[in-house]
Amino acid sequence: MTFPTTAALRVAIYARYSSDRSRDESLEDQIRVCRAYAERHGWIVVEVLQDAAISGASSFRAGYQTLLERVRERRFDIVVSEALDRLSRDQSDVAGLYKRLSFAGVAIHTVSEGLVSELHVGLKGTMNALFLRDLAAKTHRGLRGRVEAGKSGGGLSYGYELVRQVDEQGEKTRGDRRIHAEQHQVVTRIFTMFAAGSSPIAIAKALNLENIPGPFGHAWRDTTIRGHRQRGTGILRNELYIGRIVWNRMNYVKDPETGKRISRMNPVAQWVIKDVPHLRLLDDDLWAAVQRRLGSSAVEPESDPAEPVPYRISRRPQHILTGRVFCGVCEGTMSNSGQDYLTCTVASRQGICTNTRSIKRHRIEAVVVDALRTRLMQPEACAEFSAAFKEECARTAKEASGADATRRRELEKVRQKLDELVEAIASGLRSTTLQTKLAQLEAREAELERDLKTPCHKPTALPPDLAAAYQQELEQLGSSTDGVEGTETRELIRGLIERVIITPAPHGKGSEVELVGTIAAMIDLALNAKTAGKPRISCATDGVFASSVQVVAGKRNHRDLRPLCIQC
Repeated sequence: MTFPTTAALRVAIYARYSSDRSRDESLEDQIRVCRAYAERHGWIVVEVLQDAAISGASSFRAGYQTLLERVRERRFDIVVSEALDRLSRDQSDVAGLYKRLSFAGVAIHTVSEGLVSELHVGLKGTMNALFLRDLAAKTHRGLRGRVEAGKSGGGLSYGYELVRQVDEQGEKTRGDRRIHAEQHQVVTRIFTMFAAGSSPIAIAKALNLENIPGPFGHAWRDTTIRGHRQRGTGILRNELYIGRIVWNRMNYVKDPETGKRISRMNPVAQWVIKDVPHLRLLDDDLWAAVQRRLGSSAVEPESDPAEPVPYRISRRPQHILTGRVFCGVCEGTMSNSGQDYLTCTVASRQGICTNTRSIKRHRIEAVVVDALRTRLMQPEACAEFSAAFKEECARTAKEASGADATRRRELEKVRQKLDELVEAIASGLRSTTLQTKLAQLEAREAELERDLKTPCHKPTALPPDLAAAYQQELEQLGSSTDGVEGTETRELIRGLIERVIITPAPHGKGSEVELVGTIAAMIDLALNAKTAGKPRISCATDGVFASSVQVVAGKRNHRDLRPLCIQC
């Protein structure tokens, strides 16, 4: 795609530095050279976006995500960055970004490469991917060297503090640590209490009541104390406390679907174990007593946690509110307490929330189901939503039509260039460059033709009696929570609920309940009530309103709705 270069073009500058280049000055340097580049071309800088100390291998960056949002809003015509790897080092992310910006008619310019084309995306993306792999290998090798020298291989365990010093050459040393006196006493206390019979929950509560800060200043949790057996995490399983470093238990890979890092256990043979007696905090007897109570000590050499475990089918939630109920005081989750009660987990396990009241599950389920029927999807709200939905559909349809027109114009230009190349080759011109260009144009022609043949999705027309259809469908589910215990019905009801927030009533007994519903799922239910026997329609597939759009009933809702209250 060819982009114009006129003085009226608006420019957004993007700058980023990685955590391995922890200098704020780097951002200023990048922005300065990008501004100079824009001034040389006579462009107008309208926005500057940046990310500090964040790896380019991840697209989950605040500045980067804002850049994508601004592109959708057509805020500028060109993105300028110091180099392509400042935008992203991930090959697929670079290609995806180029596609998005090209679709929106936004060009990418870098100070290093100039106008970025498909060729830059392919070559630089590959080079950046190889750079990341090489960097990871070198970093891993360097960390192993530190561990072999008895130093930290990453992270700082509770009970220790970093030692900042310089070597004989005046360079800062890395990975040195020493025992933290106050935290040493806390670690010893945790082990002593657990060996004497206290549970991790009781220990966490006791430490929190005394305002003793946990790791990184957070409140103590039972999971922080107990940890995970195979992974060797948690205070009670940390072998550094007996003077032994166990490194390289896990490796991390990025999930291409979510962009998040996923941890996986390494085979025992790949673990690196190093004795560091100067870092010992506990004696062997206390350590052994705690490990016996935990049920096992370190994983035996002959066992291998990296071996595949039998596949377990994940259990479906047993109740309609499983994982959906939250405390209105601390915003923590509320979970099972006894056979049929829910309590705040922060209050019960950490002791730092004042909401110690328990509530019967079947009572809250009855209130929520009734609110779904009578409080949400009111006719007035549906009318307002339908109008906004129609307006958004018209806007997206207009954008899609404009995108098709742009593709047709580009397709015409591509075909003209193909004709010119074919004539040149027929006249006797032969070169590798011509053949490569011909292949690129043919591939682009096929891509444009395929995109133009793909039919645009037509948004679903919302009926005027949307609220009535929704309520009619819910009435068929039964008049109490007994009617929603079937697997399919339970899952349908759960799909309508975003979250349920329970707060103790300000006066007397009882609790106030706030129900946050997922409006896309509610409309989907109403539409399918009108299309019995036809394929299911999903409001989310219209790409107009995501499931995060919510409708609320309860204590913070409109003035005409009173709080949903129940007695404990």
